[in-house]
Amino acid sequence: MKHIRLILTNKYLLTGIAFAVWMLFFDRNNIALQIQKMQELNKLEKSEELLSRQILETREELDQLKNNPATLERYAREKYLMKKENEDLYIIKIDSSLIK
Repeated sequence: MKHIRLILTNKYLLTGIAFAVWMLFFDRNNIALQIQKMQELNKLEKSEELLSRQILETREELDQLKNNPATLERYAREKYLMKKENEDLYIIKIDSSLIK
């Protein structure tokens, strides 16, 4: 009992506990906010990786378009629905609500 009383009356221990509680729960940068920021950082890092891959793929595609006329023709046909003079072009639209 006397040992517990000494612990509870130790001003340094009480100050340390009060400081820890303040920093964990009441401070502007509390533990919940730090966890939230870490999750957001992880999400942004994954997004950065995805965008970096997309940039690399786009640069490769641009290089192919600049250097290969067959690729340029295929790209124009697919993206801009271009056709040669004696060709017929059929566009088939698929309703995305029917695909499961």
